[in-house]
Formats: sequence, C-alpha cells, structure tokens
Amino acid sequence: MAKTSMIEREKRRAKLNQKYDTKRKELKTIVSSIHSTDEERFDAENKLQMLPRDSSRSRQRHRCRLCGRSRAYNRLTGLCRIHMRSAVMNGFVPGMHKASW
Repeated sequence: MAKTSMIEREKRRAKLNQKYDTKRKELKTIVSSIHSTDEERFDAENKLQMLPRDSSRSRQRHRCRLCGRSRAYNRLTGLCRIHMRSAVMNGFVPGMHKASW
C-alpha cells in the first residue's frame, strides 16, 4: 500500500493539471508557432514558467487502482504487477492466463 500522502499528492497534481491545462496549451501554441514574434514568444515562455510545476501532465505518475503502487504499473488493466497476478490467477482478466512450461 502506498503512503497516503503520495496518493493525495497525485490527486492534487491531477486537479492542478485540469485547472491549468487550457492555459498551458495556449501558451505552448504561441511558443511553437512560427507566426508569433520574438517578444510574444518570450512573454509566453515567461508566463509558462510562472505556472505551478505540478500543473504539468508529465509530473503525474500512474498508480494502481487498488493499492496506489506506482511501480510495475500495467496500463491495460490499471493494476500493479501484484494485483495483476492475483486477478489473472482468479480469472478476472479475460484472455490472460498464467504461463506454464
């Protein structure tokens, strides 16, 4: 089980991302546009740097739905390797089974 503070931190980051997502996209389009002037680009970069760090999507981590574990996360099911293994063994994941040699 992940620490409660880490899970809450991820929730806060997700909330900040939703809040600043449109503003961040607008500023990034200005920065990457070939039609914007150097002054506009410079101002947009400064405004982008003034946004909170945690509002960036790349600061978020995927976490297991059941325990909150961040490592060994499976995107297909949204579970970590530990819960993924138990779900496969119990037959909850269709099309997957334990490999036996």
